[in-house]
Amino acid sequence: MILRPGTFLQDRYEILEQIGSGGMSVVYKAKCHKLNRLVAIKVLKEEFCNDSSFVSKFKMEAQSAAGLSHPNIVSVYDVIDEGKLHYIVMELIEGITLKSYIQKKGRLEIKETIGIAIQVAQGIAAAHEQHIIHRDIKPQNMIISRDGKVKVADFGIARAVSAQTMTSSAMGSVHYISPEQARGGFSDERSDIYSLGVTMYEMVTGRVPFDGDNTVAIALAHLEDAVVPPSVYNPEIPMSLERIILTCMEKKPERRYRSAQEVITDLRAALIWPASEGGNRPADAEERALNGETVQISSEQLSQIKQFRRPERMEQEHRENYDREAKAAWDAYQEENSQGEDNQEEPLPAQGRKSSKPYRPQAKHRKRNEEDDQANPHIERLLAGAGIVAAIVVVAVLIVVFSKLGAFFKAGSGILGNSQTESSQAEAGELILKDTEVNMPSVLGLSENMAESTLKEHSLTMKRTYEYFDDVEKGIVARQDPEAGTVVLKGGQVNVVISNGTDKLELSKLGITDLDQTTAVSFLESKGLKVQVVEEENENIKAGTVMRYEPELVADGGTVYLYVSSGPHVDKVPAPYLVGKSEEEAIALLAENDLMPGNTSTQSSDTVEKGSVISQSVTSGTQLAKGSKIDYVVSSGPEVKHQRYVASINQVYDLSSLIGPGAGSSSVTIQIRLHQGTADNPHYKILTQSTTIKGDVLLPVNFTSIESMDGTDQGTLEIVDVNSGAVIKTYQLTFFPMD
Repeated sequence: MILRPGTFLQDRYEILEQIGSGGMSVVYKAKCHKLNRLVAIKVLKEEFCNDSSFVSKFKMEAQSAAGLSHPNIVSVYDVIDEGKLHYIVMELIEGITLKSYIQKKGRLEIKETIGIAIQVAQGIAAAHEQHIIHRDIKPQNMIISRDGKVKVADFGIARAVSAQTMTSSAMGSVHYISPEQARGGFSDERSDIYSLGVTMYEMVTGRVPFDGDNTVAIALAHLEDAVVPPSVYNPEIPMSLERIILTCMEKKPERRYRSAQEVITDLRAALIWPASEGGNRPADAEERALNGETVQISSEQLSQIKQFRRPERMEQEHRENYDREAKAAWDAYQEENSQGEDNQEEPLPAQGRKSSKPYRPQAKHRKRNEEDDQANPHIERLLAGAGIVAAIVVVAVLIVVFSKLGAFFKAGSGILGNSQTESSQAEAGELILKDTEVNMPSVLGLSENMAESTLKEHSLTMKRTYEYFDDVEKGIVARQDPEAGTVVLKGGQVNVVISNGTDKLELSKLGITDLDQTTAVSFLESKGLKVQVVEEENENIKAGTVMRYEPELVADGGTVYLYVSSGPHVDKVPAPYLVGKSEEEAIALLAENDLMPGNTSTQSSDTVEKGSVISQSVTSGTQLAKGSKIDYVVSSGPEVKHQRYVASINQVYDLSSLIGPGAGSSSVTIQIRLHQGTADNPHYKILTQSTTIKGDVLLPVNFTSIESMDGTDQGTLEIVDVNSGAVIKTYQLTFFPMD
């Protein structure tokens, strides 16, 4: 049944209006008079009230959500069975659904998307902590209140999570359904996380990831089709947010986030470091194990453990690997610092060292003699291990020091390499670049194509964005990052901002000068601009003509100042204050100020004395040209209320007395009217229209409320023969005054 405004439920909830309708229920806005607050009441539709399964499913919503109390979940206050009515009393959220918000904006900004997603995930996490999954997460079930808070609603198909949470039929909306729900399989918290991922996808792209001609096609797409990365539709999406969305939408639940709390953590990280790749995926088992969490060891890991080598074997391998790594590191250092330096002095690797090359430990220095072989094997292993670690640390430090010294000498003093050549280059201010580096060229002021060609010549790529600039021509580079002269790596990306020209309206192209004021104002307002008229006296330009304007460029919805000629100089006088003056006094005041009375009219007033001015057309003090007219309204005193007089009659007239014998076969056309006034000035009011009746019919003359026409208390009711115009019957009426 439909509840009308004013209906009371439980003598407590007053229905105010219907605010929504779904497949199973209708939602009303209501007022709880007991607690004096507005609520939402969801009433099960009448066609489902006799179906126990629907009623049970409907009540399950309240049972699922009643125990949840969280700022991002719509609160359930009560669930009531009242006869055939089954309804839930909930928190009323004044706002808009996320679905409507996305449709209104097309797609959402990145920070706005993350903010909304965090709030939704917090609500989902709170439900999951109570072992409740929603199973119908979608933008239609998310409400954005007027203060920006997001709340998850409609736990209509929610179910407590357990090890046996299976379903024989897919639940949830098909565009947001998880693959396991689509196939009717196991559903848990990760099903909600998948639907949250789809919702985030729609927020940033303005479209759902999978669509089709029917629900089956869409469900199969969730099961089989790969997700098109959202950055394809919106290149502004940062990598961190895209990784979050794609991780939420993994086909296999075990590859998704394990909990909504993990989603929240990564969303917050993406808000701070939007370009970061790390931290935006669920930690794998190895990472969780290293963090001290208990994980199950896989069969592959177990096999690796069984094949773990003894310390004696590892020690020998460490020695061999060390020899190879130390030699490779030294060779790489020598190759880097010896290019073009043939016949030059060898660099001094460390202060005070006399040898031309640093000490490189060889295997022969570490061979044991026969006496060492007789030593305690445990002590030997400890000493060998400590020696290996110390040697590796020493070599690493030496490599770092030599690399720093080589770069310093190459750029500055010329101790390494050709000292004379590099010294002269340093004096000339020329920066020596590595083969992998390049000087950033300037592309400012170049066209888009020329900028791209210039960057390609320097082995750089261009990422372009477009913005509006008032002072840069369309298609010209307005900004670049990094700046010109910066040393960058070859193959790097340069962010270039291309001008879209100005987004402001250029008034000089509209030709508004020399237009009259009215035409110019109407034209500018049709362009979505606001107009402020400034009058200036001018001896040569006709009054009302636009002389100039400001500014030259104006944004959409901006204000244009029109300077309009008011014609030659005219002596002006201030308008006097006429209100409250008698009409004679008002006319005298106007004459004293060289002004004239304009149109006058009268109006009843309970506060202004009869004959005095109620209002004037020009505010007092306004400067007017001499001889100008001012309109005013004069009071006619309080409004006269006329007394209402009413009469009634209840009679029956026998027409046969008029027609005589054979009246049954005759007929007459009659009319009933009210007659008032005088013989010289009669007034008539038709009470019934012309009606033809048989002559033997009893004519009822019954009127309960006949109103006097002229306010008198006497009148006559007349029955008239329409064909002849004769009055065939009259009744005298007495009218009585009514409140």
